[in-house]
Amino acid sequence: MSYVVDFKNVSTIGLESSPVAEALAGLRANEARYFMTKYKLEFTVVPASESQETLDYANRILKEERDIVFAAKPLETSRFQVENIQFTYVFYEDGLSINVMYTVDDPKKRAVGFKLSEGMEIPKELEEKKFKFARQKSKLAGTIRGSFFVIKGQY
Repeated sequence: MSYVVDFKNVSTIGLESSPVAEALAGLRANEARYFMTKYKLEFTVVPASESQETLDYANRILKEERDIVFAAKPLETSRFQVENIQFTYVFYEDGLSINVMYTVDDPKKRAVGFKLSEGMEIPKELEEKKFKFARQKSKLAGTIRGSFFVIKGQY
């Protein structure tokens, strides 16, 4: 069942099993606020158990581009298109959020972003790939650490 993320009243619905559920909920709400502000779009998530196709898509890009396979359990996903950009999100139990930004008409503007919830360690899958993380402050999520890589292939 899908869930529209409320960024005014942050809720841990769907994320309760995460050890950093509050911070992950703030991170998810931060994304919801971004899409409402920029595109007037409600950010909707579905349980990972109901979105295998979305998980397969994200996992394929991670594996083929950087040989990354996360051990953490995916809790929720979101997949939608705004203007010419396809967005895919996966929220993991350990507090990690990944997003695939894939422009349909410009191969130069495609990337995978990683965001770490406040209070979580850098996943070993990213640590061993030597990703550098920048810090960002968020009223909803506290301190978010983020990194990304550019997608080179066609998906």
